[in-house]
Amino acid sequence: MNLRKQFVSLDLDLIELLFFINSMSNKNKKHRSGIVFSTDPDYEYNYNNSEEAETLPPEDQDLRVMLDRKSRAGKQVTLITGFVGSDEDLKSLAKFLKSKCGVGGSSKNNEIMIQGDFRDKVLQLLQGEGYKAKKSGG
Repeated sequence: MNLRKQFVSLDLDLIELLFFINSMSNKNKKHRSGIVFSTDPDYEYNYNNSEEAETLPPEDQDLRVMLDRKSRAGKQVTLITGFVGSDEDLKSLAKFLKSKCGVGGSSKNNEIMIQGDFRDKVLQLLQGEGYKAKKSGG
C-alpha cells in the first residue's frame, strides 16, 4: 500500500512538471537569455524590456553621409549613420529623405539607406532640417 502511494505521488509530481512546461509561452522563446527551466513553481522570467534611446534634438545629432557599394551587387546606396534615437523617429526621417529624393530605401540599426547616389541632396536636406551632417568616405 505504501509503495502505491509513492508511485501516485511521483505521477502527480510528473503531471505538475509537464503542466508547468506546457504553460510556458512559446512566443517569446527566442528572447530568453539561456534560461530553459526552473524548479521554482513561483518563478516568472523577466524579459529585458530595454527602453528605447531618447531621440536627441537635431542639432545634437552627428550624422555621417556616405556612398556604399559593398554587398549590393554593384548598386550604390547613400548611407546615413550615427542617428541616436527611437526607431519611429528614424523611420520618419527616412521617409522624409526618401520622399524628397523620390527613391526607395530602408531604415534599421540606426542607419538609413537611400537607393542611389544622393549624398549632396541628402546632406543639404539634413542641414536644412537642423542636423549636424558631414560627408564621409570620400
